[in-house]
Amino acid sequence: MAFPGLHIVEPKGAHMHTIILLHGRSSDGPEFAEELLDSKTSEKKTLTARFPNCRWVFPTSRDRWSSVFQEDLTAWFDIYSLSNASAKQDLQIDGLRETMLYILEVMSQEIDLLGGRPEKVVLGGISLGMAAALWVLLCSPGRFKGRIGGFIGMCGWLPFANKIQDLQHPREMIPKFLLDTVRCEEQVQTSTIDTETMLSTSVFLLHGSDDTWVDVELGRAAHRGLLKLGMKPEWKEYVGAENNGHWIKEPEGFDAIVQFLEAVWAS
Repeated sequence: MAFPGLHIVEPKGAHMHTIILLHGRSSDGPEFAEELLDSKTSEKKTLTARFPNCRWVFPTSRDRWSSVFQEDLTAWFDIYSLSNASAKQDLQIDGLRETMLYILEVMSQEIDLLGGRPEKVVLGGISLGMAAALWVLLCSPGRFKGRIGGFIGMCGWLPFANKIQDLQHPREMIPKFLLDTVRCEEQVQTSTIDTETMLSTSVFLLHGSDDTWVDVELGRAAHRGLLKLGMKPEWKEYVGAENNGHWIKEPEGFDAIVQFLEAVWAS
């Protein structure tokens, strides 16, 4: 089954950057785009107004059987339990592999539109979308020349974080370990330089400490996992966001996203 079409918000000016963002479970690209791009910073500006030269790409996952809800849902991969993210991890494998290959293809297309400059692209997601996008980032060495500009993760987690923490030499092993974990036959030749380049990607993680859907400890574990890989992720916690803490705190969180993107594209 093919993935649904992309929801794209074109730039108001010349196309200079692209942000690819993955939605959460039971949502879709258009819904996530509407909610995100209607939100405002403390200056009362939306993200599209703040970044008029940015193209916003919102993929939609295919429907997938949920072992928790016992029905088909839009989901990047199946997960048995958020209270115990390591339970029945084999259920995550097929979805992570399919999503990884699809989003890498979307990224390559956007990089081509930007003249082959991956540093002009930012990847990210919320909730299940953050988890999937983070997996894509860590599997990206060798897929294109250089590294993407940055990664924004909101209210999510790192799949197989427990196993990543157990790796003896994580920096050297991470891409192959992740690809082997999801039984990906489509592997590319990578070098130590490719991996080190990916691990230098700027990462910004946000999470509500009062999030009742995805416990903040899962986000903290993702932060620790990236630190173990030698990355330098920025981490911020907020209280009082909408949707029982499972959203970006407005306007503080959006101010922080703007600050992060400005720094990424200024470097």
